[in-house]
Amino acid sequence: MSLSAAEDDSRSEIHIPADIDWHMLDKSKFFFLGAALFSGVSAALYPIVVLKTRQQVSSAQISCSKMSLSIMRYEGFRGFYRGFGTSLMGTIPARALYMGALEVTKSSVGTATVRLGFSDTTATAIASAAAGLNSAMAAQLVWTPIDVVSQRLMVQGYNNSNSCKNAIPNVHSCRYKNGLDAFRKILYADGPKGLYRGFGISILTYAPSNAVWWTSYSLAHKLIWGGIGCSMGKKDETGVIEGSGFKPDSRAVVAVQGLSAAMASGVSALITMPLDTIKTRLQVLDGEENGVRRPMTVLQTIRNLVKEGGLSACYRGLGPRWASMSMSATTMITTYEFLKRLSAKSQDSLSS
Repeated sequence: MSLSAAEDDSRSEIHIPADIDWHMLDKSKFFFLGAALFSGVSAALYPIVVLKTRQQVSSAQISCSKMSLSIMRYEGFRGFYRGFGTSLMGTIPARALYMGALEVTKSSVGTATVRLGFSDTTATAIASAAAGLNSAMAAQLVWTPIDVVSQRLMVQGYNNSNSCKNAIPNVHSCRYKNGLDAFRKILYADGPKGLYRGFGISILTYAPSNAVWWTSYSLAHKLIWGGIGCSMGKKDETGVIEGSGFKPDSRAVVAVQGLSAAMASGVSALITMPLDTIKTRLQVLDGEENGVRRPMTVLQTIRNLVKEGGLSACYRGLGPRWASMSMSATTMITTYEFLKRLSAKSQDSLSS
C-alpha cells in the first residue's frame, strides 16, 4: 500500500484516505507526538475514570451526580484528579507499547491473511482482532501496576470524605502521600505480586475487549462508508454504483471514525463490564480472615457482588464507563488516525 493509493480512480468508490501501514511511519515522530496527544486525551477524560472507579468499589449504589457533588464539596476539583500523575507517567510507555504492538501485528497479520486468499473485509477483521488482542496483552505489563497504584489513590479520598464514611469498608487501610509513596508501600507489603493484583483478570478483560473493539470498529467503518456510497449514487444492471465518485472532506472522515468508535465502544463496554468491576475490586479492596487483612480472591469478590445486588452490582459504573469508553475511543481513534498522517514518511522516503 502507498500514499498514492489514497485516491482510487474507480467511479464506484468513495475517495477516502488510504490506511497507513507500519513501514510508512516515521517511528520517532509517531511515538513522540503520540505521547503528547494521548496525554492530553487522558487528562480530559480522567474525571470520568475516577467516578467509574469509585462507583465500582462502593458497596451501595450512588449516582454520578451525587458522587460528583460530594467530590467537589469535600475534596475540591483536585479530587477528580487523584492519582493522575501516576496514571500519566504510566500512560506514556503503555501507549508506546500498545501502538507499536497494534501496528506491527495489524500490518503483518493483514499481509499474511491476504496472501492466504481471504477477502479484504475478512482480512481486515482478522488483522484488527489479532492486533487488538496482542496490543492489550503487551500494554497490561505496564498498565496493571499503574492501575493498582492510581486506583488506590482515587478511592483513598473517597473513603476519607465525610459524606461517604464506610462506603468502602474493605479498602486498604494504608495511607499514601502520592504515587511514589504508594508504589513503595505496596512493594514493601506485598512484593511485586502486589503491583500485579488483578493481572489475570485484566488480561481477560482487556484482551478480548480490544479484539472485539477493533474488529467492530473496522467493520462499522466499512459499513458506514458503504452505506454512504449507496446513498450517493444508484446502481446499474451489473450492481456497480454510478456516479463520478465522492471525495469526503476531513470533517466527514472524522465524523465516520467517531461514529464507528462509539458503536464499537457500546458493544465492548456491555460485554466486559462485569470483568472490569471484578478487576477493579481485586486491585483496590482487601478481605479479612481471622482479623488479618489479605488480598481478596476472584471467588470472594464475586460472592460479595452477589450479596450486594447480583448482576446489577457488576454493572455499577456502567454509565461513566460507557461514556468514558465512547469519548475515549472517539478521541483516541481520531487522534490516532491524525497522528499516523502526521507521522507518515514522505513519498521520497518511501520510494528510496
